[in-house]
Amino acid sequence: MKLTPKNKNIAVIAGIVGVLALMSFLIFTTLETKRQFEEATAVNEQLKLQNDQLSLAGEYEQLNSQFKNYESQTQYINNDSILIKYGEAKEKVEKLLTELKTQKITSQRRIKQLQDEIKTLKSLMRHYVEIIDSLGKENAGLRAENEVIRQKNQQLTSQVDKVSAQNETLSQRMTLAEKLNVSALTLTPLKSNGKQEKRVSKAKQLRVTFTIPQNNSTPVGEKTLYVRITNPEGTLLGGNGKYDIEGSKVAYTERKTIEYDGQEISGISIYWNVNSVLNPGQYTVEVFADNYRLISRKFTFEK
Repeated sequence: MKLTPKNKNIAVIAGIVGVLALMSFLIFTTLETKRQFEEATAVNEQLKLQNDQLSLAGEYEQLNSQFKNYESQTQYINNDSILIKYGEAKEKVEKLLTELKTQKITSQRRIKQLQDEIKTLKSLMRHYVEIIDSLGKENAGLRAENEVIRQKNQQLTSQVDKVSAQNETLSQRMTLAEKLNVSALTLTPLKSNGKQEKRVSKAKQLRVTFTIPQNNSTPVGEKTLYVRITNPEGTLLGGNGKYDIEGSKVAYTERKTIEYDGQEISGISIYWNVNSVLNPGQYTVEVFADNYRLISRKFTFEK
């Protein structure tokens, strides 16, 4: 059927609308991916700020308790200038502790300022303790009070240790969130022409294939993937080198370096050339990266 000019115009307009719709979808998808990545980065930064703030609050709490515990003993200081400075330092600790407990720290710059402040205040506290302790050695009653203070400080240290343990748990969670994930792991015997070989004893190559899913928490960049293949006798195949993991040197079968941008990478294949006859049975495949074992699977091949 011959198209009239009117029908031709309608077809052109429909084509333009379709192209615009496709472009809009691609722009939306790109912006959404960028937004998700930025959100994940912001969450990680916020977790670190919360972790630093919690740690600083524990340190300021301990220092504030020390100032309070020694306040009753400032009567032994007969220097008005030192007493005034002691009071000013104590008030500053209380003010900064209140900030840490009631206000949300929103920048690493402020965290750094608070860290520098507590270093100075701790130094002042040590100076005052030396003065008070030297005077206290001449007073038996003061020595008894110091014993009570030490006991209170031990309790406070226990509380600070508990906070530190909580901080460590938070840091571990953040680290695990950054770890690469691996899925769809397979081990395939191949013929010399690259096609699948049903009998492992006739294989010329072994191919390990897997997928790395999207993870916006994982730092992007170059990643080296290490594969270990163990035969039914428990012997590592290949052994082309070693890599460091948790302070130990571990041999691997093959490795491959990829560029990771946070998006899913499917069909990653690593090949190992067979150099001896392989026996039927159960083979173990492990994949490592960034000081982690990402996955471990067993595959059984019959005769």
